[in-house]
Amino acid sequence: MATGRTHRPATRSRGIPEATVARLPLYLRALTALSERSVPTVSSEELAAAAGVNSAKLRKDFSYLGSYGTRGVGYDVEYLVYQISRELGLTQDWPVVIVGIGNLGAALANYGGFASRGFRVAALIDADPALTGESVAGIRVQHTDDLEKIIQDNGVSIGVIATPAGAAQQVAERLVAAGVTSILNFAPTVLTVPEGVDVRKVDLSIELQILAFHEQRKASEEQSGDSEPPAARGRKASADKGPDGDVPAVMPA
Repeated sequence: MATGRTHRPATRSRGIPEATVARLPLYLRALTALSERSVPTVSSEELAAAAGVNSAKLRKDFSYLGSYGTRGVGYDVEYLVYQISRELGLTQDWPVVIVGIGNLGAALANYGGFASRGFRVAALIDADPALTGESVAGIRVQHTDDLEKIIQDNGVSIGVIATPAGAAQQVAERLVAAGVTSILNFAPTVLTVPEGVDVRKVDLSIELQILAFHEQRKASEEQSGDSEPPAARGRKASADKGPDGDVPAVMPA
């Protein structure tokens, strides 16, 4: 069985832009849903809509994979699932360690989507001695004292950090020193890592703050709209209409 330490994805060497790489999982998710419904082919427009992108961008992204579809037929769903999975490195086994088995770490350990997407939770690690030996998602929690040995024994190159912010940097340094080259960071802090180590940050509080911004803006717009008297809104709407009741495309000189 191949492991993450001996096989790396070929996306960078093939010159696929990072923005395209970031969209490949979206295409794969949409294609997997089609495959599960036994849909044999899909048009670029249909797949783009399912993935939430425009069709021109999708066709450009797929051109980097060497996949252009068939005019009048579209893309072969099963082949694209294989092609994107291969490009993302999901046709092999990627052992992952999760460090920090609090509420979030335990939830990640219990997430059933890892295995179906090519990831195997090889170990759960925590600094709390009271958790050592406990079983979470059928996996025994091990102590951080054994972190380096666990990584080496399991051939791990991907680490997930779900610790409190204050412990995250030290954990990241130990992971990197032990051979981990990719980190998914859930801790609310920015990690400093050497060149060649990839870090993806998932900050739930930031995402919620962005949503709060949009909610506040929508509320402000609604309040602003409601403050205008109905009669004034009616006059404004009438002024915007042309002789036939439509907004003129070009105002007269």
